[in-house]
Amino acid sequence: MKFITALVLWVALFTRGHTNSLDSCVGRCGYGTDSDFTCQCNPSCEKYGDCCSDYVQVCKSSSSCKNRCDETYNSQNECHCNSKCSQYNNCCEDYDQVCDVYVAGGGGGSVVSDADIKSISQVLFTLDSNKASASQLILEPQTLIPDSQTSAQTDHAPKPLFRYLDEGTLFSRPTYAALLAVLDNYRRMTGQTEAFTQQQLQEQEHFVRETMSNTEVGRELFAFLYTKGVYSSEEEFLQDLKMMWFGLYSRSNGQLDSSGFEHIFAGEVKGGKVSGFHNWIQFYLLEKRGQLNYYSHSFNGPWTSYPDVLGMQFNWDGYYKQVGSAVIGCSPEFDFALYSLCYITRPGKMCRLSLGGKELRIQTYTWDKTTYGDGKKYIGSAFPATP
Repeated sequence: MKFITALVLWVALFTRGHTNSLDSCVGRCGYGTDSDFTCQCNPSCEKYGDCCSDYVQVCKSSSSCKNRCDETYNSQNECHCNSKCSQYNNCCEDYDQVCDVYVAGGGGGSVVSDADIKSISQVLFTLDSNKASASQLILEPQTLIPDSQTSAQTDHAPKPLFRYLDEGTLFSRPTYAALLAVLDNYRRMTGQTEAFTQQQLQEQEHFVRETMSNTEVGRELFAFLYTKGVYSSEEEFLQDLKMMWFGLYSRSNGQLDSSGFEHIFAGEVKGGKVSGFHNWIQFYLLEKRGQLNYYSHSFNGPWTSYPDVLGMQFNWDGYYKQVGSAVIGCSPEFDFALYSLCYITRPGKMCRLSLGGKELRIQTYTWDKTTYGDGKKYIGSAFPATP
């Protein structure tokens, strides 16, 4: 009996002496969940409430994203390391390096950093020789309203947004002509099945090839993605663009009524409101026909030449758009390339570009309900985010 009592006391003292190793994060930061420990030291422990008492002190720096990627938002933190910090401009300085990288192209791809994206977008900006010049496109933005007034549906613009466009020059260029041929192939109401003729399918194919194979912008985008291991050939690149942009899916009533291209370039109407619609040429065409009434703009990009960025309020033949942002004055190949770059490298995230040395942020969304080859996701949306 004395022996057993002594043994119990010894175990108790031994355990007490080693409690710190079980309840501490020293040497354990970043470990996965381990049931041998009484508390955890991984990024998920805050979610499940089982962090060791010294987790924050040992594993997390208030100014770094180390061991903090995708953490739950905490207003007490001086900077943040989750997917929304880019949107709110409160990321820690090392967020890009530690957290915000995406392995483009799946397992066979390579990491594409924010610095890579800014570098290639600046190159694309320089190569956009088909953009409109100041003499070819003249705008009248008129009234700038605050964000708080964008839902008021008040017409503050007595004049059209587009005062002048040199259609004869711009629309005769191959990529503009290819875009015009595709834009009129859609039914804007969701819930109505899209059915394409053979000619319309050929127009889709022609648009992808004309913009991406026959322009410096498109060839440069492919070269970038090829060197990153995203695509192994130009044909694979073109086929994937065709599927992600033009592949049909259902936004309403189970009908194949939508695609990334229709939503972003042509625009749709869903639930009594304009949905998508982020292309300046479609805006110009509808305004010229008297089918679109420009009301105001809520933001204007910092660029003094084209391309520029506007966030517009307008009424499309009885349906209102609260903020329809678009890159204005760029060529069709540039518009298509920017959105494709951001969707391929930052699907469902904020994508930060550099145009003429100034930052442009594009938000992308994936369509998660259906997929195409190898489980890839169609484009849900992409648009310039409010500066």
